[in-house]
Amino acid sequence: MKLYYAETVSPRKVCVASRYLGLPIDYVFVDLRKGEQTRADYLAINPNGKVPCLVDGERSLWEADAILCHLAQRAESGLWPRNAQQQIDVVRWMSWNSQHFSRHAGSLYFEHIIKPWVGMGAPDQPKVAEAQGFFRKHASVLDQHLEGRKWLLGDQMSVADFSVAIMLPYAKDAAMPVGEFAQMQRWHDQLNALDAWRNPFPARPSNAAINA
Repeated sequence: MKLYYAETVSPRKVCVASRYLGLPIDYVFVDLRKGEQTRADYLAINPNGKVPCLVDGERSLWEADAILCHLAQRAESGLWPRNAQQQIDVVRWMSWNSQHFSRHAGSLYFEHIIKPWVGMGAPDQPKVAEAQGFFRKHASVLDQHLEGRKWLLGDQMSVADFSVAIMLPYAKDAAMPVGEFAQMQRWHDQLNALDAWRNPFPARPSNAAINA
């Protein structure tokens, strides 16, 4: 297997899973600043020109959540639940995350981390305030769900936890008000106990990372 990645949010969740599962994967760094994601050879495997992308044999698989599920299945790991209803719950939380939680957390990540990285200037404060409001709204839903549960699906960690929590390592630098939500903070503390969560990326020169 060959994983094309950059040190940004979506590839991070896939790198977490691959490290946690201990799968034999060759990592290929895609330098976004140099536009390597737009080269013809890369577009041949991912026509979207995005990272991550996994090549497994003859199959090219893009979209981070799909790769997450594929890796867990490939490893025959409990991160992909055996129970059909729990599989639906994984899809539900991943969909909710992409449409709501990470959508607005991602706005804060963009304003506070990406814009300085690419030289786009200071955060737009009205956009920051709006994103923080939506973040609080959806974080409240997540916090209430986690009450009485160790992980999103109950007692066992799943790929849904890796997917939904992936913005939280950037919370401090991106002004996400995570500290207002005790259950979410407790849940993220559990993930932080995993070395793969804290250190997901292959070794790279420090100046290549975006706040990783």
